[in-house]
Amino acid sequence: MKKVNILIACITLLFSAFSFALDLDKAKEQGLVGEKDTGYLGAVVNKPEVLELVAEINAKRRDVYIDLAKKNNIKLSEVEILAAKKAYQKTVSGQYLWQNGEWVKK
Repeated sequence: MKKVNILIACITLLFSAFSFALDLDKAKEQGLVGEKDTGYLGAVVNKPEVLELVAEINAKRRDVYIDLAKKNNIKLSEVEILAAKKAYQKTVSGQYLWQNGEWVKK
């Protein structure tokens, strides 16, 4: 249980660290990107700058997830699931989430 609490704290820090990009917050507010149930960001709109942002953020997330999995001796998929849950909780009303194979506003 201690590992899970440490992991959740690290994931919280991870998401706060990503709010500087293209800017990620603005992209979410504008409905360009959304959180997927995989723990990664997804492109709601198919534009080169949006796809670039998604790829950049997801690469950084994956690096952090791998590190967290190794440090906590758990599977990468477990970290991704916890990160997705945290991202869904932190997503504000009006922003997009991937649910049942489609983008829906929270």
